[in-house]
Amino acid sequence: MSDDILTRSTAHWSEAGRAGMDAFYTLATDDYRHLAEARDWAGWLAAAQQQAGDRSLRLLDVACGSGKFPNALVRHARVAEAGLRPVATDLLDPSAFSIAEARAALPAPFMPAAEHETTLQDFTPPPDGYDIVWATHALYAVPAKDLPKAAEQFCAAMGPGGCGVIAHSAAAGHYVEFHRRYLNAFGSADAAPYISAEDLAAALRAAGAQVGVTEVRYDSVAGADATEAVEGYLQRCVFDDGVSLAEMQAQSPVAEWVAAARREDSWRFPQVVHLMDVTA
Repeated sequence: MSDDILTRSTAHWSEAGRAGMDAFYTLATDDYRHLAEARDWAGWLAAAQQQAGDRSLRLLDVACGSGKFPNALVRHARVAEAGLRPVATDLLDPSAFSIAEARAALPAPFMPAAEHETTLQDFTPPPDGYDIVWATHALYAVPAKDLPKAAEQFCAAMGPGGCGVIAHSAAAGHYVEFHRRYLNAFGSADAAPYISAEDLAAALRAAGAQVGVTEVRYDSVAGADATEAVEGYLQRCVFDDGVSLAEMQAQSPVAEWVAAARREDSWRFPQVVHLMDVTA
C-alpha cells in the first residue's frame, strides 16, 4: 500500500500550504465546535484532574494539526472555567509546521510541553504514559500497513488509569466517502483510501483496547456563493489542489456527491463522526 497520502498530507501542512489550510478551515473549523458540544468535556476533564490529584494532567495531542480542538473546548465547552490545573500538553505531528502552529494557538488551561516530530506509529511513549491521549480528525493518512502499529502505540501512550479519545469520520461520512470517490475519479492505481473510524476501532480492539463509540452527525455548511471556499475545502479534503471544483462537478462518482451537497441556499456536506472512548 502506498504511503502517498502521508507524504502529500505532510507536504500540505507547511507554510507553502497555508492558503489551502485556511480555505479548508473555512468549513472545517466547525468540526471541532460540534465535537466540543457533543459531551460535557469540562466535567470529563475535571474528573481526570481529580484522579490525577495535585499534579497537572498529562495530555498527548496526536497529529495536533493547528490546535483547533483545544480552542473549541475553551470556546464552546467552558473548559477554561473547569478549575483545572495547567494541562501539560505534548504535541505530536510529523510536520514541524503543525507543531509550531498548535503550540502558538494553545489556550489556557492547555500548556505546551514536549514536542514530537514523528508519526504515531513511530512514536515511543514515555514510560509513565499520559493521562489523556487524543486524536481529533487526525489519522486519515495512516498507511494501512502501519495501522496495527499506530493502534499499539496509541494504547501504549495511555498511562495507568489513562484514557484515549479519537474523533474520526465513519466510512459513510464526508471525509472518507468523498476521498473514496475522488480516488475512483482522479487517483492513481496504487493510491490508498483514507482510514475510517471503523478501521481504527478494529485496530484498537485488536491491540487489546476497549472502544466505546458515540455517533455525531452534522453538516459542514457554506453559503451558496462560497464556491472558492468550497473548492479549497474539497481540495484540502484530498490533499490535491490540482483538481478544480468544476472538474469535480463533471467527473463521476465525485460529481454526484458534490451535486447532492449543493442546495439552493447553501452547500452542505454530511458528516458522520465516531467519537471513540479508548481504554486499556
